[in-house]
Parts: sequence; C-alpha cells; structure tokens
Amino acid sequence: MVRAFLFVATLVLASAGTIVRAQPASNAPSPAPTQSVPAPAASAAEAADPYLWLEDVSSPRALAWVHAENAKSLGVLESDPRYAGLYADALTIAQAKDRIPQPEFLAGKIYNFWQDAQHVRGIWRSTTLAGYTGAAPNWTTVLDLDALSAREHANWVWKGESCAWRLEQRCLVFLSDGGEDAITAREFDLRTRAFVPGGFALPRGKQTESWEDSDTLLVAREWTPGETTASGYAYDVRRLRRGQALSSAVEIFRGKRSDVAVSADVYDDAQNEHVSIIDRGVTFFTSEQYLLTPHGVRRLGVPPKVHPTALLAGRLLFKLEQDWTAGGETFKQGSLVAVGLAALKADPAHLKPSLVFAPGPLDSLGDVATTATHVVVTTYHNVRGRTFVYTPLPNDRWSVRRLDLPDNSSITLADTDARGEDAFVSAVGYLTPTTLWLANAQSGALAIAKALPPRFDASKDVVEQRSATSKDGTQIPYFILHAKNMVLDGSNPTILNAYGGFQVSLTPTYSASIGRLWLERGGVFVVANIRGGGEFGPAWHEAGLKTHRQRIYDDFAAVAQDLIARKVTSPRRLGIQGGSNGGLLMGVEFEQHPDLWNAVDIQVPLLDMLRYEQIEAGASWVGEYGSVSVPAERAFLASISPYNNIVPGVKYPEPFIWTTTKDDRVGPQHARKFAARLSELGIPYLFYEVTEGGHGAGANLNERAQTTALEMTYFARQLMDPVGPKT
Repeated sequence: MVRAFLFVATLVLASAGTIVRAQPASNAPSPAPTQSVPAPAASAAEAADPYLWLEDVSSPRALAWVHAENAKSLGVLESDPRYAGLYADALTIAQAKDRIPQPEFLAGKIYNFWQDAQHVRGIWRSTTLAGYTGAAPNWTTVLDLDALSAREHANWVWKGESCAWRLEQRCLVFLSDGGEDAITAREFDLRTRAFVPGGFALPRGKQTESWEDSDTLLVAREWTPGETTASGYAYDVRRLRRGQALSSAVEIFRGKRSDVAVSADVYDDAQNEHVSIIDRGVTFFTSEQYLLTPHGVRRLGVPPKVHPTALLAGRLLFKLEQDWTAGGETFKQGSLVAVGLAALKADPAHLKPSLVFAPGPLDSLGDVATTATHVVVTTYHNVRGRTFVYTPLPNDRWSVRRLDLPDNSSITLADTDARGEDAFVSAVGYLTPTTLWLANAQSGALAIAKALPPRFDASKDVVEQRSATSKDGTQIPYFILHAKNMVLDGSNPTILNAYGGFQVSLTPTYSASIGRLWLERGGVFVVANIRGGGEFGPAWHEAGLKTHRQRIYDDFAAVAQDLIARKVTSPRRLGIQGGSNGGLLMGVEFEQHPDLWNAVDIQVPLLDMLRYEQIEAGASWVGEYGSVSVPAERAFLASISPYNNIVPGVKYPEPFIWTTTKDDRVGPQHARKFAARLSELGIPYLFYEVTEGGHGAGANLNERAQTTALEMTYFARQLMDPVGPKT
C-alpha cells in the first residue's frame, strides 16, 4: 500500500529515546561555533536563505561542510570518558547472537533476515517451523548480501521481498544503495537460491510492485524521466509480463502529478480468491480506490479515508479512518469492516460492509492479518495491547475470541501463515523483554516460540502510566521508567521521548540500549502519548493536523512541566529526543521552551517548514502539515518553523542534531541548514551526519551502535555530572 511506502517513520530507536531540553549544563563545554565553509557571495535566491547550497546533498562543497562538522562533533563526543564504554555496550547489544530472529512464513518454511558481526550487511536465511521454535535452528543461507556486495562492488542494504502468491517459488528481492528509499528489484528463485537469469529486473527508483500472477507484475514507477508526482513518487501503473522490456509494459492506470502517489495492490486468500486494487493517493491520508477488471478500472464506493487491508474467504477487509455510511448503517472511524468480494466485483460503486471490530472510547485498531480462515487483530486499550481472532459466519456475522496473552504489554503481529492457521505474536513491555508466541488461530493454542533474555537489570526499576493536563485541558498520558527508590528532588537525569504525528502510536517497547546505557546509569526515561499519534484512534491524530498542530507542542510541554512539578526532574536534568516528524517536534520545543530542558536530540528531522514541500518527499506530507500555498497554513508554518525562528541572544540548550546523507525521504538538508543557522548566530550545537543508512541511524549494526553511543554520550554530558577530566 502506497501509504506504507511513503510513511515518515518514527525513530524511537532501539538505541535511545526522545528527550526534553533545558539550559546548557556548566559541565558540558561546547566547541566554539564556527562556520566550517565560508559563504559565497549571495545569489538572488540565497538572499532570503543563505544556506540553500546545503540542499545540494552530494555537492563537494556541502560534503566538505559535513566532514568538517562531523570531525568537530566526533572530537567532542568520542573523547568523552563515557563514550568508549557506551559504544562497547551498544555494539554488544546490537551484535548479540541471542536476539529473536524476526520470522516470516514463506513457501512452507520460516525465513529471516539477519545481521551480526560476521554478516555486516546481512544474510537472508530459512529453516523449518519446528527448527525455528527449537533451541538451535538449522539455518540455510538463501542470499548473502555481504558476498553479493563484494561481487558487485556495491553497498547493498536489504529492503525486503515480495513473492508470487500461489507457488511462492519466485520472489522480487528489493535492494537499496546505502539504505535510501529508492530500490532495485530483482527476481529470485527460492529453490535454486539464486537470481533468475533473464527474470524480472527493475532498475533503481522509488517504486512499488505487486504480483498479479507468477508471470505478471503490476508496477508503479517513473517510466519516463521526470514523470513523477511533486513528492517524487510514481503515478503511472503498468502491467509488465515476463520477458517484456520495461518500455513495452502496458499502462493500466494514470493518476495526476498533483497526487501524492499511485500504486497497485493484489490481495489473495487461501481459497484462491484474489482482487487487484489501484490506490490513488490524492493526499497522504486520502485516496481513491479502483477495482482492476479485465475491461479497465472501476472506482470503489468508499470514502477517501477508508482503505483495504486484507482478503479472507472472499471478503475484503477495510480499515476506517473516518465514518462510513453505507447500506443504511454508519460505521465509526477506527473500525474494521468486511465487504463480500462477489458483491464488490458486481457493483463496486455501491458497497454494503459488515462490522468486524468497532473501537470504544480508549481503543485503537492495530495490526490486521489473516490466516487461512481467520482474521487476527491487535488493538490497544489505553495504550495496552490485546489480540483477538475473528471468524466469519453466515449472514455477514463474525465471532470473536481473545487470545490469552500478557496484559500491560505492547502486542504486535510478527507474521501469519496465510496458508495455515499459525501466527507469530510478539508481546513486550518497557521492562519486560520480548516474548514471541506461536498462536493457532483455529484452536486458540499458545506456546512460547522465542523469548529474549534480559539485556539489563530491571529488578530495581518500575514503569508507571501517568497523565498531564495540556493547555486546553486534555489529559495526555505518558509512561515513566525509573528506579523504585527514585528520590523526588528534581535531580534525576531524564529523557522524554515523543513523536506526535501521522497517526503513529508509541506503545511499550523493550529497549536494551535505554536500559543498559541509561536506566542502569541512574537515568529516567519517559514516553509521552501526545496528540498527533494514533494511540486513541484517528480523532487523536486529527486533533493536531495542520494549523491545529500547536496542540501537539503544548501536549509535550505539559508532560515536561508535569515531570518538573512532581520533582522527578528539573530543567537542568531534563532532555528530549525525537526523530523525523519527532525531530520537527524537537526543533519547535527547542525554540518555544528553551528554558525547560538542557538537552535536545534532534534525529533525521524536518526543520525548514517553509521549504519542506520542495525537499525530498516533503510534498507528500501536506495532509499532515499544510502548505505554504494556503495563506493561513503558511502563516502557521512560518510561526513554528524551527529554521526560521531562531532568535539571536536567546540562551538555548546545546542541541545534538544528526541526520544521514542517504536519507531520500526527509533528507539531510533540514538538519544541515539548521546547524548552519545556529553557527551563524554563535549558538553552540553538535552536528553529525551518518553517510549511509537511509531514513535511520545507519546501514548496519556497527553504524547504528555508533549513533546510539553518540546520543547517549551527549545526554550524559548534558544531564549527568562530569566523569573524569573534561575535554
């Protein structure tokens, strides 16, 4: 689905958390702010923005600036007495052999992609179900990315695979150069464990592919140079048959350049029913759905925020992000409904859904996946996970059974067997390591398949759920992880994490890095479930859209103020952290409340909100942020844009701003320009740009461990007392 491909992922890194900022700590000296590369004579375009040249991602001048900034920041952080130990711990955690291998049901086996010290880029491997659930699986290497990269003199990063449904013998393997969103796709044979000579091969691009049958793909990509949406995504879907040249693919649907993106999705079930749906993404959150028929396409009669998600026993399931009135009945936003496939094909414009799940006031819909004859659904009640199995009955009715999984946990579906009845369900808490359960949707039987051993000593810690009152009176829940004997004297070093956008829910997650590198060293960690997320369904998200976004920022500040009022921490000891959209949150809070925190970790951020639509995939997020082309929305964006609202003479906390060169989603431009503006004004900061890894913390375990260690060193410098001689 195109919205998944475009998604601005939250970066609650397994390595670190999100943080709140206070005044600079006297024990954390910063490098003298200097502009590494002198500015040239300003052009007309640069008169208002002297750092446009940093938007040229790979220009020699911009990269020289990056290298100089990296050297300066690494010199500060890596020379800190705490860095070596933090990096060693982060690397040990990242490379641990007893991690739970993420399972995937495929071709009657369990597949997994794995990275460790011996497989830096990683291997794709397989074993039997019995082997996987045993103590020592006998893995067979299917594809070795390190060997492939060496042969092809490339830096391939794994981006997943898609396999032809019925036989599941041929797959498209997706590879990225250094971690960017743009991928190449190559056909791979699971039986021979080799790429198919003369098979399907799609060159690099931001593209989506679905198997219509074993010899046919539905592909959305940039078929003609320059023919993409303003967001840089495809709007032209074509049918590509085996043996055809790309130039011979037949167009089946064309959207508009003004769209966000267009893709084709093929839904199959165990009863050999299938349906192909074209998703025309008009905005990030709204779309038009079209049924692909032998005689062309026919539009489905669904509202713009209703999206198909799975097919089961001839019933197409839809997630509702708005109310839907159909067949004389109104279904609430946040519900899951089903439509009979035969009726859908007969009259796609007039659909009559049946209810599968409807949320209560504190509920939200999570994962939806199918086994051969059941639908497995996760939901959240007050940010606590639950799992249900739904079974279709005659007359458009459904039975439901709850699986007996741990409460007070985050519950996610790792994978389901669409040919059988098994499902892997993951249960995890902030202080409880992940347990992977093997569930049978038919019988309800549960067995532990894998359990992650503890990575830190949580026996002295506790997790609590509290709430803060936002500026408009809304109660904002948050989780706080702290030592049982925490003294409420305002002296506790605290990291506050949030995201606040794109209907992303922050649910309990076990972070070995947070536990080992922060909690065990006396820190407190907090996650705020602010508006803009999806913790309480679509309405919680919609409350902070566009010009209402100040509510999100007020929510975050309210949680920080609550922590201070309860004497958990103080501005001197409080830090904040967030990535991507959460990086924008950090930039806003850095400026709106500079006296409230002493550390701000700004990860792969959006920061120039007056130009974000012109940078990488920014135009796709107008539905979330608004557009500068709309006067009221431009005025609001101008009022909160971090790049445009830095004020000389204000005592800001020293931020740590980091990004990646290979990020072709948000892009490194925002972080670079923000750092350059701080430098111009003589405001202390640290900047680091990872050269690989796409929209994340690095392309491999070593790079991600380094980024984690840099972040945690930064927090320790800003929020904790000095250790050893200062540098």
